[in-house]
Amino acid sequence: MTDTQPETETTVTITVDGQEFAARPGELLIDACERAGTYIPRFCYHSRMKPVGMCRMCLVEVDTGRGMALQPSCMIPVGEGMAVDTQSELTKKAQDGVLEFLLINHPLDCPVCDKGGECPLQDQTMSYGPGESRFVEEKRHYEKPIPISDTVYLDRERCILCDRCTRFAKDVAGDPLIHFQDRGNQTQVNTFPDEPFSSYFSGNTVQICPVGALTAKPYRFKARPWDLEEVESTSVSDAVGSRITVQSSRNQVLRYMGVDSDPVNWGWLSDKERFSFEAFNNEDRVTEPLARTGDELLPTSWGTALSAVGELLKTTDPSRIGFIGGSRLTNESQYAFVKLAKGVLGTDNVDAQLGDGLPAEVILGLPRATIDQACTPGGTVILLGPDPKETLGALFLRLRHAAVEDGATIIELTPHRSGLGQYAKHHLYPLAGSTAALAAALVNGTDDEVAGVSAATISAARTALQDGGPVTVIVGRASVAEGAAAIADAAVALSALPNVRFLSALHRSNVHGALDMGMSPGLLPGRTTLSDGAAASAWTAAPTSPGKSTAEMLTAAANGSLDVLVLLGADPAADFPDTGLAAKALESATVIAVDLFENTSSAYADVVLPAAAPHEAEGSFTNLEGRISKVSQKVTPPGIARADWMIAAELALHAGGDLGLESIDDIWTDIASVSAVHASIDMAVLSNNVRDGIVVDGTMAMPTASGVTAAANDAYSYRLVVSRQMYDAGTILAKSPSSANLHTGTTLRLHPLDFEKLGVAAGETVSLSSATGSIDVPVEASTDVPRGAAVVPANQGDVNVGQLIAAGDVATNVRVERQGA
Repeated sequence: MTDTQPETETTVTITVDGQEFAARPGELLIDACERAGTYIPRFCYHSRMKPVGMCRMCLVEVDTGRGMALQPSCMIPVGEGMAVDTQSELTKKAQDGVLEFLLINHPLDCPVCDKGGECPLQDQTMSYGPGESRFVEEKRHYEKPIPISDTVYLDRERCILCDRCTRFAKDVAGDPLIHFQDRGNQTQVNTFPDEPFSSYFSGNTVQICPVGALTAKPYRFKARPWDLEEVESTSVSDAVGSRITVQSSRNQVLRYMGVDSDPVNWGWLSDKERFSFEAFNNEDRVTEPLARTGDELLPTSWGTALSAVGELLKTTDPSRIGFIGGSRLTNESQYAFVKLAKGVLGTDNVDAQLGDGLPAEVILGLPRATIDQACTPGGTVILLGPDPKETLGALFLRLRHAAVEDGATIIELTPHRSGLGQYAKHHLYPLAGSTAALAAALVNGTDDEVAGVSAATISAARTALQDGGPVTVIVGRASVAEGAAAIADAAVALSALPNVRFLSALHRSNVHGALDMGMSPGLLPGRTTLSDGAAASAWTAAPTSPGKSTAEMLTAAANGSLDVLVLLGADPAADFPDTGLAAKALESATVIAVDLFENTSSAYADVVLPAAAPHEAEGSFTNLEGRISKVSQKVTPPGIARADWMIAAELALHAGGDLGLESIDDIWTDIASVSAVHASIDMAVLSNNVRDGIVVDGTMAMPTASGVTAAANDAYSYRLVVSRQMYDAGTILAKSPSSANLHTGTTLRLHPLDFEKLGVAAGETVSLSSATGSIDVPVEASTDVPRGAAVVPANQGDVNVGQLIAAGDVATNVRVERQGA
């Protein structure tokens, strides 16, 4: 349950322990008392979930006009004249009794329990409990622990049946995979044998468990709470920018915990975010510069590496240098590399998006929504992008809550059913490449079938848009095999809707900060172009004409017209949609990688410079709303790795220039001088707004439609959809032991009716081929896929799906054939 009601003039007066207090109408008594400064103990109650009144720990004496009586404060809304006594003898006796009963079977293993030292049951037993037990009977015993998922362990005898984990799984995540079982004294929380707790959000149950019944495998027995130091920071695993605390011991990060930021993540994290710290502790980190000697990358000194790279950049024609990536970096490091590329070297070949994003003018030109605006009760959300459950976990939980609890209407405008599909009221599934035509029909109406969607379905969805409520379009690339222009045109068409705003769903983490800092062809810092940006006059080497995108840089490198590629936390050999083009480009160019790990692209690198990971350097992050929040340093980088902005500053000096940047404060002073959007932001402002960050405003000119169209399928072809999954073979996941084996592998999904035409059986391996390549994959039937579409996941590590895709194509047609046919 959410308590986001703002302060209003309408209040109700209640009396709490003899003191009058103005409460909000409809507010639960337990929350009102806490705002009044009186804490009522609780176990089952959680402010982000519906109350159930199970534990009875919050019993207090309440007078609603009929005399004092014990009532659970988590179930009672405040009322005018209500009187509450939280200190009466009857209240204390009730709380004492509840704790005594909870401790009948709860083991006293606090010294070995991961929750010991931060356990509400421990704390409340000391504060409100009896002090001794009258029970001498044997306690209940169970096998322990039970691994109910790859990351969560269950100690059943510790469970106090508070219902928090089961409510979260069912009501918040929509994954009812953990349940109460048995009856009476044998009641326990568990999963069914064939249904493990395989939720993307299972780690949240560990955090909200008030005892040590649920523990996280990566943290189990690693430290005690009093050994930990923590800072509040930002998760950089995806573009939501969830608020977290980073907890460490002995200069090693041991866990991330979600922080309840009301406008962002409500304290929830996806497991991918929660356990990503494991990668940064991995022994495979690059800890010193590497330079190629023959066929090997061998350690070298910073001086030697920087001198060699600086000389290369200084002596190469700027038009033949390209910078790819940067979304891993903080805002400050992005600015430093943009100033190096555009202000010192004079090249505009800079692109943070690896061919799977959208044109910068679309993201920066359309009116932007916040997450709160997208989740407005009674509003409408059009999903024109990837499945948020797979790519933006915390946003998915917010959108699900809006649909289930707040009456928001969700319209899917996607190439296949998403994780929001069961909550959506309208389902429009166009074939990839024809999305813009369907979006135009949704705005203007039609009497004909469009993109394989019936006129009746379009009309019903259009009616939902005409009720006058706010409309938010979640815009991004649902398929990396569909051209960006097709989605951009669809977004432009939807911008004609009244009262519409857009929330970006770009795949990469700090890509919005990268765009704000000018890390895109034709842009300068502050959401400005090469012609109107302040940096155009402040930087003597600022380019005057737009440079190349990632696809254009790779094409140029493959053709021999681009000599140097600098990879900023990027792995195009594995992550660019057209992997064949990427490999050819990296083979042809001199490659400089600035990264945390050696990866697929490092096999082509001539120099690898070791960078600091998140929370090994100070900085900031810009999320999909344009909200800037602080990234705090908690540990030092391993070996002699450096913060990215420091590497950029050193490279500038070795290339014959000077960024004039010696600290984070220097960078923000420099940013403010060339970006009106960021003029009022610095680290002090961010530190004063550490919980929720600062949303910065400012847009570019509205984009126009390109008018691209995809050729129609022939009778034997299918339209390829390559969608992102929560778990894939990406470097960070591969280096996280808890997540490394969670990707499912590549399986082709077709509509059941397409099986009849092909004459194949579910589970059979088929050949999937396009004009550029062929792969062999098992096939399965799914009604979540429209007829004529062939859906496969991206980057699963078993087969190279990228060889089916040609960079620049509006859509990709493929053939599905039985092996040996």
